[in-house]
Amino acid sequence: MANSSKSSKSSSSSSKRSSWGLNKISFWTIVAVTVLYAIALILSACGINATVVNALQGLATAIMIVIVAILAWRYVRSKQMIWKVLYFVCLLIVIAGIIVPLVIS
Repeated sequence: MANSSKSSKSSSSSSKRSSWGLNKISFWTIVAVTVLYAIALILSACGINATVVNALQGLATAIMIVIVAILAWRYVRSKQMIWKVLYFVCLLIVIAGIIVPLVIS
């Protein structure tokens, strides 16, 4: 009896190690975005073309928005229709808030 309890604990802990939970996704997203922002900061300090720096910052922002949008959809998909409409309206405004300033400048 004690042996079967021990084996179920080990199989449970090994599945937790290999899963991509919300905490792990959040951590590695922050790491990836930090690297992109650090590169943009260094290039900006070196006087590199602002277009390259802005592109790296835009890429970092896009990565974060994609991750957050996926997680938000997982929350909203089982909700009432009004939540889904709110989700898409917010997502469109965020996308417009990113694209419009790039087009105008």
